[in-house]
Amino acid sequence: MLEARKLFLHVTTLHVTMLASILWCGASLAAQVQTIVPPPVPGARPVTVERIKVHSAAIEGNFEGETADRDVIVFLPPSYKHDTGRHYPVLYALHGYFIGAEQWTGEIHVPQTIEGAIAQGAGEMIVVLPDSKTVYLGSFYSSSATTGDFERFIFHDLVAYIDAHYRTLPTRESRGLVGHSMGGYGASRIGMKHPDVFGALYMMSPCCLSPMTGGGPGPVDDMKQRAIDGEKKAGTAKSPAELAAVSPGFAAAPYATAAAWAPDPKNPPLYFDLPTKDGVPQPEIVAKLTANAPLAFVDQYIGNLKQYRAISMDVGDQDGLRVDATKLHEMLDRYGIVNTFTVYPGSHTSAVADRFQNFVMPFFSKNLCFTTTCN
Repeated sequence: MLEARKLFLHVTTLHVTMLASILWCGASLAAQVQTIVPPPVPGARPVTVERIKVHSAAIEGNFEGETADRDVIVFLPPSYKHDTGRHYPVLYALHGYFIGAEQWTGEIHVPQTIEGAIAQGAGEMIVVLPDSKTVYLGSFYSSSATTGDFERFIFHDLVAYIDAHYRTLPTRESRGLVGHSMGGYGASRIGMKHPDVFGALYMMSPCCLSPMTGGGPGPVDDMKQRAIDGEKKAGTAKSPAELAAVSPGFAAAPYATAAAWAPDPKNPPLYFDLPTKDGVPQPEIVAKLTANAPLAFVDQYIGNLKQYRAISMDVGDQDGLRVDATKLHEMLDRYGIVNTFTVYPGSHTSAVADRFQNFVMPFFSKNLCFTTTCN
């Protein structure tokens, strides 16, 4: 009996704490409107904003009913319309959990921060913000039959579309990938797997790097009851939309991660598995969730990471994600992978717009290729 209780404590704690970094981000949604915005830069020239739809074959046919026609916001640099013979590098910027591309523009305060960065000397580049929000508020940029293959949407379908419809420099050396929070997770996941597509990588306050971030909140009986309550919600829902409706905000995070990392084509109507069933731990499902933590799989992609022209990561000193970000930085150091890591004064979202203008854009200006001849 004692051993069974210990097993439940371990499995349930693991499931709960896997999501602790996501829930930390959502503890106060007001933080999104408290983001420090750098002042407009005098003389900054305007960029052109285009809102488009990009069809993704990789997302077609998913069990969750997510649309394969994704909203994408494209920011074209000031000279794009006039210098018609010029081609540009591209920066792909991934949003976090709970929000979509449109809300992401508010967090990083684009186009003002793009214009400000260029006015201060950053090279002109195309910036692309894809929308990867799902019924449970986030795809985790993963490959899942339930949600659709959002990983392939980013590294293949989206890149191919942008290269076909805009004047890009269509090489890995001229493509950058950045993301914040869940987007930082996406940047780490996709970046580790696809150095053939991207040449420089930046992770802003990445979430979900580790399957465990410490002890679970509260006594084991409380965790058990929360797990059972979550099961009941999922068990009575007749569709993903119905489950999402009774799980507002960050309460949907356990279902988002289950859909992304534990898909089950034989388990309608939700088509995912939770780490407990009828109150009994399911270690094999926990193993699936654990396997999707970058700190668990980074060792498999060291050769890929060494191919990057540059890698950077930052996190606020008041951000609960700082511990795991530091672990990833230290692991890269141990393998001799050159990377920069900054712990700045602030919380999870307090400086994201300033970081984007004054650190992210200059980083890619320095480390992407702006001509057809550099290597």
